[in-house]
Amino acid sequence: MRDFKININGIDVDAKYSEDNINHIFIPLLRRFTRMQREQGKRILVMLAAPPGTGKSTLCEYLKVLSETTEGLMPIQVIGMDGFHRYQDYLTTHTTLRDGKEILMVKIKGAPVTFDIDLLQERIVRVAQGENVGWPVYNRMTHNPSDDAIAVTGDIILLEGNYLLLEEEGWKNLKQYADYTIKISADEVDLRKRLIDRKVKSGASYEEAVAFVEFSDLHNARTCIQHSVKADLNLKLNHDDTFSLVEDKHGFSSEPDIPDCGCIYG
Repeated sequence: MRDFKININGIDVDAKYSEDNINHIFIPLLRRFTRMQREQGKRILVMLAAPPGTGKSTLCEYLKVLSETTEGLMPIQVIGMDGFHRYQDYLTTHTTLRDGKEILMVKIKGAPVTFDIDLLQERIVRVAQGENVGWPVYNRMTHNPSDDAIAVTGDIILLEGNYLLLEEEGWKNLKQYADYTIKISADEVDLRKRLIDRKVKSGASYEEAVAFVEFSDLHNARTCIQHSVKADLNLKLNHDDTFSLVEDKHGFSSEPDIPDCGCIYG
């Protein structure tokens, strides 16, 4: 196992990735991106969709490090959809329905309806067209997006988020702009435990964490699992935090080796 320590949204994360996953899934995947970019001669946009609690943000950052430190690979740039949360003043003044009851959107912040899907699609289109654009990130201090916090300039862009493959109005338009898609699934019991642990690490009591997860996070996780379409590469997060290959539409076994350029990018 390889250790990977990183701070994600103010929370220190200590992840471990198996050598088998690294050598047989992660690096072949990055080789695929490199080959696609070289063959197409344009920016490649990859979308990774996964429920909350699967460690998708950490995994994407690890893939970024691998791309920058593995010989022959092109570096990837990682961006997320969290910066497209609607502003807090919008969420506290607009309502939606949950289980037949009208509630303020802020009560279920993180659900699909609480994102600005139109702005997200507009920005994705520009990224897919190869334009260098500003990209918002979510500021957990202000509880609002920070506009144009980073610049999207890479040749291989990895966009991660919960609902990128959601088969619902508005969201189902997004996948057409991706050159490649990845989906991660997991058992609900495992997700519940991981989500509670994450909430406790953010400062909540165990009781507060359970209440929040049951009302919000777990509902969002079920939405992702039950209403997302299959991707080009489908992975499952196992009980032991390793990943299993569920379905690969293109087949890693058919991947040609990328010619060694004699350099390390990054």
